[in-house]
Amino acid sequence: MDNNPSTIEMLWEKAENYTKTSIELAKLNAIDKCAEVLSSLASVIIITIVVGMFLMLTNFGIAIWLGQMLGNTSYGFFAVAGFYLILAILFILFKKSLIKIPVSNIIITEILKEKVR
Repeated sequence: MDNNPSTIEMLWEKAENYTKTSIELAKLNAIDKCAEVLSSLASVIIITIVVGMFLMLTNFGIAIWLGQMLGNTSYGFFAVAGFYLILAILFILFKKSLIKIPVSNIIITEILKEKVR
């Protein structure tokens, strides 16, 4: 018997290696994109927490200041709460155009962005 592999066997082996390499590359690209999106999300969450703390403390200060101006501290807190109620209603009414579409676009852009090497 001849030990030389036939052309078909060599072609089959190369096709099999190409398929395995392509699958591995797709897995690595998916992992890279997931890591990129999750790291971006983590940084946004951290920034949001810090800004949220700043806004919360600023709101306490504004509420106390308004309360002193109005003659009763609780009035200041009611005024700030009313402002946030109006803001929440506006967000509910316009959530698709203000939140859903921009966030979706950011995520899709990050996923489809080509990495410069």
